[in-house]
Amino acid sequence: MPSMSSRSIFYISLVAVVHFLVVALPLHAADTASQSRPNILWISCEDISPHVGSYGDKFATTPNLDQFASEGIRYTRFFGHAGVCAVNRSGIITAMYPTSIGTQHMRCAGIPPHYVKCFTEYLRAAGYFCTNRSKTDYNFTPPFTAWDRQGNRHGDWAGRATGQPFFSVINLTTTHESQIRLPDKAFFRRTNRVTAAQRHDPAKAPLPPHYPDTPASRRDYARLHDLITQLDYQVADILKKLKDDGLAENTIVFFWSDHGDGLPRSKRWIYDSGLHTPLIIRFPKKLAHLAPNGKIPGSTVDDLTAFIDLGPTVMSLANVPAPKYMQGRAFLGPHRKPARSYIYAARDRMDETYDLIRAVRDKRYKYIRNLKPWLPYAQSIEYMDRMPTLRDWRKLNQQDKLSAKQKLFMRKTKSLEELYDTRNDPWELNNLAASPDHQQILARLRTELEDWQNRTGDHGLIPEAQIWQERRPDGKFAVTAKPTLKLTRGNANRVFATLSCSTKGASIAYQLEGQSNWYLYSKPISVKLNTGIKFRACRIGFRDSQTVNTTIESTQ
Repeated sequence: MPSMSSRSIFYISLVAVVHFLVVALPLHAADTASQSRPNILWISCEDISPHVGSYGDKFATTPNLDQFASEGIRYTRFFGHAGVCAVNRSGIITAMYPTSIGTQHMRCAGIPPHYVKCFTEYLRAAGYFCTNRSKTDYNFTPPFTAWDRQGNRHGDWAGRATGQPFFSVINLTTTHESQIRLPDKAFFRRTNRVTAAQRHDPAKAPLPPHYPDTPASRRDYARLHDLITQLDYQVADILKKLKDDGLAENTIVFFWSDHGDGLPRSKRWIYDSGLHTPLIIRFPKKLAHLAPNGKIPGSTVDDLTAFIDLGPTVMSLANVPAPKYMQGRAFLGPHRKPARSYIYAARDRMDETYDLIRAVRDKRYKYIRNLKPWLPYAQSIEYMDRMPTLRDWRKLNQQDKLSAKQKLFMRKTKSLEELYDTRNDPWELNNLAASPDHQQILARLRTELEDWQNRTGDHGLIPEAQIWQERRPDGKFAVTAKPTLKLTRGNANRVFATLSCSTKGASIAYQLEGQSNWYLYSKPISVKLNTGIKFRACRIGFRDSQTVNTTIESTQ
């Protein structure tokens, strides 16, 4: 693998390109955005695999999502790069593998290389109004330049300029792992819209073959599906709001989950049960030309697609080219790239517990490399261990009452290599790594995984403490330098204000007197004399600069 110094040289070589892309992009909607640009809405949820009726889950009760799927395109091979939320979101917002930028450890405070931006900054610079409700959870504090609106106290796409296109994210937490194990009264309040007829009977729950068949396991599985039905109502509410606002015919809508379901050996793991999620995209008739070629509403796309492709795909649909440093690739729009041959995934520290696993998958076969095979599979993680299914699993293992398939996850050590035929073994229980008939496939995927680690600069073998000491010595956050203002003469009583910051990779936002919005700076601003201006700078992983508050009086 490349050394830290060689990675740094590689990163620095990209700075000029990235700086040009950021500075060259226009700023205001009025400058370049037209009403022909599509609005884009993400409805994201948490902790569900494709437990949706339209994906073939017969236990699911999802009439609204099924209707939505009949109006859209279902992606059948959509995968995360991790089995947990923050690591996945880190890759989504940057279009970079977390293993490449050092944000692969759960709940770390990452410091990506200076050229890495949240992809929404490129949309904002091109004139899009970008909002997020409400979760960020990127393994770094989001820079204030990432969104026009963030949090719960805003109206999503409301408040944008007339004719301004929007990109909005609405994240629904209903199906989160923690909700499955709520006390009964709290759970029924949480699922208050699920009717008695829609409640899922634990006795009929189609448990995965590796789960212990206990009342708690059945209840957890049924509850997961009750929560998805509650989610189904919420998705319908959002779609109705979009329609009521007269925006449905101008808006491309995505629905996806942040990783697989929140049950054991799914969440936090890089088996398909932790990586594979639904992705449904609806294109209104007037934007049907942006849909996959030849695909009509209700059809499917079987290409491999990855979470880190989401950002570049949204940019492409908005006709904003992605900078070359991004590792994600657009799968829609004028800047779309050829379909993937492989997807990749990683598992490193999960909360308080370290591990080191990498995976690569083609359309059929999954290869997993356990780089710490001396560790058990089901390591104890305090938060994860609260799930009743897992508690029963551990107890029955101690009592030696598990079947052969159920024992696999409770082994005290891991196999060095795992190979699965996901077509015939979707739960990945039959390891083919030693099979004579599969050695060519094993060698091909092993080589592909190693090549990916090398070409992306995998940080996995570098101790986490060493990464932080190099990027944040002694745990002290660097502070973004205070930006400076330079004025040049314009026409009549106007001047051009140029903002700059000496911190590499910094972004700058400004607010003019009389305005309530902060705008992303990307080119000189034409301002009237005697106008007040505020501005400050930020960089991912750094503290924000001081805010400069001044009045533009002359071009001295």
